[in-house]
Amino acid sequence: MFGSSKLYGANAYTKIGQETGVMAADPHKLIVMLFDGAIIAIGNALQQMKNKEIAAKGKSISHAITIIDNGLRASLDKEAGGEIAKNLDALYDYMSRELLLANAANNQEKLVEVQSLLRDLKETWEAINPAPAIAAAYANKTPSAANYDPLQPKQIHAFEA
Repeated sequence: MFGSSKLYGANAYTKIGQETGVMAADPHKLIVMLFDGAIIAIGNALQQMKNKEIAAKGKSISHAITIIDNGLRASLDKEAGGEIAKNLDALYDYMSRELLLANAANNQEKLVEVQSLLRDLKETWEAINPAPAIAAAYANKTPSAANYDPLQPKQIHAFEA
C-alpha cells in the first residue's frame, strides 16, 4: 500500500523532469529525446522478456512503437527531406514491424537489432547538430534559463493590456 504511493511520487517527479526537458529543448534535442525514449523502452522490454514479465514487455514494446510512429516518423517532412526522409520513413516502418514480430515471438534478436538501428540513427543525428549560432538564435527566442521560471505568472504591463 505505502510502497505504491512512493513509486507514484517518484514517477511524478520523473514525469515533471521529462516535461521540463521537452519544454526547454530545441527541435534538434527533441528528436534526440525521442531516440532515447525508444532505446530505453526497448532495453526495458529486453529485461522484461528475460524476466518473463509478458504484460510489461508488451507495454514497453508498444511504447517504443508509439515513439517511432508518432514521434520520429510523424516528424519527417517528406517533401522538404526528399529521398532521405522517404528512406527514414521506410526504416521506421520496418522497425515498428520488427518490434511487433519480436513481441509476438519473444524474439530478443529483433529487439536488439531495432535498438542498434535507433542508436546508430541517434549518433548520426547528434553528429549533425545545428551550428552554435543556430542554437543561440533559438535560445534568444525563449527566456534565459537563469531568469525563467515556467511556474511564475507572466507579468503584464499596463501597455500590454
